[in-house]
This record gives sequence, C-alpha cells and structure tokens, in this order.
Amino acid sequence: MTDASLDVDEAVFDVVERIPFGRVCTYGGIGRLIGIGPRRVARALSGGGGGAVPWHRVVRADGTVAEPVRVEQLALLAAEGVPVRGGRIDLAAVLWP
Repeated sequence: MTDASLDVDEAVFDVVERIPFGRVCTYGGIGRLIGIGPRRVARALSGGGGGAVPWHRVVRADGTVAEPVRVEQLALLAAEGVPVRGGRIDLAAVLWP
C-alpha cells in the first residue's frame, strides 16, 4: 500500500468517526467530503482498518447495506435507534451531514 493510499484511508476514517450516533452517511457522501469516489470509500472501510471506526453508519445511496455484513450492520444501527423500513435505512430521517 502506498503512502497516498494510506492517507486516503485515514481521511475516510476521519470522516466516518464524525458521523453522530444514530445517524448515517452514504459512501458517496463521504467521498464528496474528501474528493474521492464511493467505491474508494468502500475499499478503505473493507480493508480492515474500518473496525476501529463506526463503519456500520455508512450505507449505500439507496439506504441498503452490503450483504456480507447485513445482519450485523442492521443490528448495530437498530441499537442506535436508526429507522429501518423494508430492509432500508430511512435516509430522510437520519442522513448526515
């Protein structure tokens, strides 16, 4: 991994850490804040370092979550009082920023 790649990962983690309890942000929303695409945000979070940040507060633009972590992510969000309807997060109610 290059230094630039690590810097991007750290920028992603910094933004994810700022998402308040009970709120969510989309991959694209985080990407717009730091000037990268949503897939790069997902790669940073899936690379292992995301375990130290509230990764579960990051969702897809349509309010769904990734299948491999679906059960865990929805449980963590429910514990924070995030409204889920039909398997989707109610973005209108909890989207940050």
